[in-house]
Amino acid sequence: MSSFIDHQEILDTLEYAKKNKNNYELISQIIDKAKKCKGISHREAAVLLECESQEYNLQVEELSKQIKEKFYGKRIVLFAPLYLSNYCVNGCVYCPFHSRNKNILRKKLSQEEIRMETIALQDMGHKRLALEAGEDPDMNPIEYILESIKTIYSIKHKNGAIRRVNVNIAATSVENYKKLHEAGIGTYILFQETYHRETYERLHPSGPKNNYDYHTEAMDRAMQGGIDDVGIGVLFGLYEHSYDLVGLLMHAEHLEAAFGVGPHTISVPRIRPSNNISDDAFAKIVSIIRIAVPYTGMILSTRENMQTRERVLELGVSQISGGSRTGVGGYSEKMEDDNVQFKVMDTRSLDEIVTWLIGLGYIPSFCTACYSNGRTGERFMRLVKSGKIADFCNANALATLKEYRDNYASDKSIFSMIPSSSAAALSKSPL
Repeated sequence: MSSFIDHQEILDTLEYAKKNKNNYELISQIIDKAKKCKGISHREAAVLLECESQEYNLQVEELSKQIKEKFYGKRIVLFAPLYLSNYCVNGCVYCPFHSRNKNILRKKLSQEEIRMETIALQDMGHKRLALEAGEDPDMNPIEYILESIKTIYSIKHKNGAIRRVNVNIAATSVENYKKLHEAGIGTYILFQETYHRETYERLHPSGPKNNYDYHTEAMDRAMQGGIDDVGIGVLFGLYEHSYDLVGLLMHAEHLEAAFGVGPHTISVPRIRPSNNISDDAFAKIVSIIRIAVPYTGMILSTRENMQTRERVLELGVSQISGGSRTGVGGYSEKMEDDNVQFKVMDTRSLDEIVTWLIGLGYIPSFCTACYSNGRTGERFMRLVKSGKIADFCNANALATLKEYRDNYASDKSIFSMIPSSSAAALSKSPL
């Protein structure tokens, strides 16, 4: 049993938060604690989520901006998903890849097709990918994933190379996580979808993913298998967002307590259309996660449109996808909407995303140096918590941005908008 996700504790936490949503003395104490940039508990986060005072909510929002700036500065890491196969034996009711969908065209990329997809992504300027595949032991065995990773790392095309492959595949065994670790992956990512057991089981009526405990405990097995960078997340909107936010933070607390290091990233996808979570509520979720786990990177996908992405970037998000395709083979060929996992709301190209970020005062980063230099897991978190990670990240981010400008950018004049303190670094030779 996944005892670290205690249903009764979540219910008690939510009840406590509702009782104290107007307890401004307590809320002030929580905010003061958060200002120390060491995080807050799931109960304290729940109180901030329930708070209805505009004055205190603005304080929370402003604090999240300050914490984001303190730990991540103006850097925004860019990546793209790469879908290998949409064969899947699960019955997830919210996902078009589910096994009973007879209208979708099933496809699994060959190694040559993976090569074509990788080259297309390299030609955009991408250096970091997130591999995606449906769960199908026969069509998508671990051997296929490992071979695909090897293929991607082997391809050097023009000025391009994929330097880091993150993996978002179904929960698996410790032995298979060891194999992924040995293959040189970056972060292993798996979304819980929802921490509410009854809803989880209803939304996953068939297939291996139906096993709530096996799915929830995947990160424990991944870390036991040697993967020290793991990424968690929920699909906000599948269940009450307050419940899932508390569950998410309890999961982060468990990893910190059990392994000495919390999640490397937290993703905040939102079910689309997002009728049950307003944009304001979504922004507040991002702010509170940033305050609760200040050291953890936050990922936002192209499920959100440009306006929402711009809003939450300053509140806590530190990684975004760009130029994304959510179907199998989507980069080297045109995909029909019926064959994608979800509709992309931000359809801009990577070049347009980079230009947009620079215009907003951010530094787009394609850096993967922490992985190549072994700054992962506890070592990475130690550097983040000490405030020294910026000593590495700023220079590397600028070096990779210069590389992008010289080899991929369509409008080099936009780089004149980089702050003067950084512009000098951009003028130097690449590292």
